[in-house]
Amino acid sequence: MPHVVITQRNGQQRREPLFRAITTVGSGADCDLPIDDDESVARCHAHIQLTGDTAVVVPIDASRPVLVNGRKVKSHALAEGDVVEVGQTRLLFRSQDLSDEDEAAEAVPGAASRSDAAQSELSAYRRLHEFSRRLMSNASTQALLETLMDEAIAITRADKGFLILLEDRQLNVRVARNLKRENIEEAVSQLSDSIVAKVVRSKLPLIVSDALNDTEFNSSLSVVNLRLCSVMCVPLLEKGEVFGLIYVGNDRVANMFTQTSLELLTVFAAQASLLVQNALLVEGLTKDKKALEDELAGTRYGDIIGSCDSMKEVYKRIEKVATTDISVLITGETGTGKELIAHEIHRRSPRAKGPFGVINCGAIPENLLESELFGHVRGAFTGAVATRAGKFQAADGGTLFLDEIGEMPPMLQVKLLRALQEKTVTKVGDTRSEPVDIRVIAATNKNLEQEIAAGRFREDLYYRLNVVHIHLPPLCERGEDLIVIAKFLLAKYNKEYGSKVRGFSSRALQSMRKHRWPGNIRQLENRIKRAVVLCERSFLSEEDLDIRLEDLEPILSLAQAKEEFQRRYINQILGRNNGNRTKTARDLDVDPRTIYRHLEREAELQEQGGETGEG
Repeated sequence: MPHVVITQRNGQQRREPLFRAITTVGSGADCDLPIDDDESVARCHAHIQLTGDTAVVVPIDASRPVLVNGRKVKSHALAEGDVVEVGQTRLLFRSQDLSDEDEAAEAVPGAASRSDAAQSELSAYRRLHEFSRRLMSNASTQALLETLMDEAIAITRADKGFLILLEDRQLNVRVARNLKRENIEEAVSQLSDSIVAKVVRSKLPLIVSDALNDTEFNSSLSVVNLRLCSVMCVPLLEKGEVFGLIYVGNDRVANMFTQTSLELLTVFAAQASLLVQNALLVEGLTKDKKALEDELAGTRYGDIIGSCDSMKEVYKRIEKVATTDISVLITGETGTGKELIAHEIHRRSPRAKGPFGVINCGAIPENLLESELFGHVRGAFTGAVATRAGKFQAADGGTLFLDEIGEMPPMLQVKLLRALQEKTVTKVGDTRSEPVDIRVIAATNKNLEQEIAAGRFREDLYYRLNVVHIHLPPLCERGEDLIVIAKFLLAKYNKEYGSKVRGFSSRALQSMRKHRWPGNIRQLENRIKRAVVLCERSFLSEEDLDIRLEDLEPILSLAQAKEEFQRRYINQILGRNNGNRTKTARDLDVDPRTIYRHLEREAELQEQGGETGEG
């Protein structure tokens, strides 16, 4: 195997084998033959190209000459015993290493060339492995892709290389590098569009040994203008489709690349495709995260996400009531985030440093709810083995959130009202009352006025709780808030479960906007969590989110929507007026005959519905 004996200016010597297709020499730590303690050596001073038994030394930096046997050279094929001077460092070239293994290889015809090819292939895989290792580091994607191109240039002995990616259906030069590991300006102007077009079209690797004399390409303006010599271009494929290209060239030497070079680059590109895809995925996720953070910055209110008009009204109410100590009643459909609103009121109140207690009045059996609220003494009932404080005492100095207050039994409603009025509580089984300093925030998804009318909820307790009312709109009425919340939840569960789902398909986004979401944010969260765990694609579809066509709200024409609204509104005002048609017509400022016609149509609809039901 050829090698060089390096003698540095301090007299130290070392032996370095030449087994790479191209070996870089310089003071840079990333060079294959690093030269230390010699300020006259450039970071990347020269490279030695190895083809079979021939080694050619080529200077890289014109301002830093390379001498061979005392003479300045532009390119020189090294012979046994040649002395190469790089700065003040000398490299003695030896064409053979007379070890037992090398003697055995020389004894077999063709063994040396096979060994060189194997060494070149091994070098390529080593470089690819190094790139793969760097991919796991914290370096930027662009820096990693540049490293990949540096390795591609090195294994092919090209003097420039380009990584071209298909982005938004357009081919863009993502990386352009030269032999000095520097970026190339105006990269597009140095590419042959005809060569690129053929590889994209055929999806096959291509080698052009002498482009100016090639009958297929010598009429191409890009080839003529650039005076191209040796070019190789191989596709990067994903599931059989081209997503990019590796393009390398040498404009000084014709017939630079051989079929072996093309095969080596093709194998390199096949493995690099996976690494590039992964690097681009990481970059895409990073961009998506940054875009989501920017989007959330303009839509967040504390821990609450949303910027629609109805939520802005909610935020205004929170601002006004948070600094006071008055009771708040939060209403809205299940899953709309009522507890989150209660947390935000507490966080912005003077009680923020105090405890925040939560009790779900609908989830605890009636016989245990009183104990949960007010505590109990030892022996108060079977199983009460010790005295225990309730949620009221635990929240002293802070806020108590009573969720699903509409589910509270009437007997306990009386005791709750007394506790709120007197600001004292009595444990179950005790006779002594204890003072408590708490603020109460209640929430329900029921219509408490209807519950009062039905005798299931005390009117005096309702007015005690409903000093300020905050109503949360359903998710389907919050416009683009739905999409922002969905993206936030997707990012959250991607991180939690280590998923690489990048986003939602366009059809999934459309379906999400049309869906009624009866479970609101809680339902959306559960659907996304399940989809992230089960989905094997990069983008979630409507099937992944379990959205069926029959679940979507039908889109009415404007005329139908107006008619439906008018019908519901007239019925609402009739209900408020206990069916009084004249008063309803006066309130709505319409002719009484309009109300009569409306009632006739309602009767017809009910009759039709009855007939359909009987059938």
